Amino acid sequence: MPRGKKLIVPHRRRRDLKTDYHNRLRLLKSGKPRIVIRKSVRNIICQIVEYEATGDKTLFTADSKELAKFGWKAGTGNIPAAYLTGLLCGSRAGKKVKEAVLDMGLYRSTKGNRLYAALKGVLDAGISVPHSEEILPDAERIKGQHVASYAEHLKKESAEAYKKMFSGYAKAKIAPEELPKHFDEVKAKIVKS
Repeated sequence: MPRGKKLIVPHRRRRDLKTDYHNRLRLLKSGKPRIVIRKSVRNIICQIVEYEATGDKTLFTADSKELAKFGWKAGTGNIPAAYLTGLLCGSRAGKKVKEAVLDMGLYRSTKGNRLYAALKGVLDAGISVPHSEEILPDAERIKGQHVASYAEHLKKESAEAYKKMFSGYAKAKIAPEELPKHFDEVKAKIVKS
């Protein structure tokens, strides 16, 4: 018979690497709604969630796949789409949510990533969230200027590589060089709604 400390089995969601309960408790103690941002390869989901004793209540939600309703033709898993998803979620919250805290789940904090692009969209919609300006992606990257400049460079260098790399844009009937302009058009539609 083994002696010593008893083995304490962690919660199932902790074992499955889905929830960090220490971080969740810190966020809940703030008493503010949480901006929950989750990502996959082709999708960004942004939700404003409020804690209740019976279970969390989702107040507002936005999915990057919804951007097609506003005319978005480019990919839904990139930085510009993440920003627009955050902007859409924040604009839906309107004046009902004035401040919140960011809940990134178990994702690592990397300067300028898609999660912070979505956060920037929420901030631009008028919701106050504690953050450091250094972690947010710059405006050029949010607009997709890095994609446009790389597309121009690759087009000059190798037309075949350009067609292969940006075949998704060709299917969507949008030139990758036009991504910043397309971004501004969709952003204007989201702000008006």
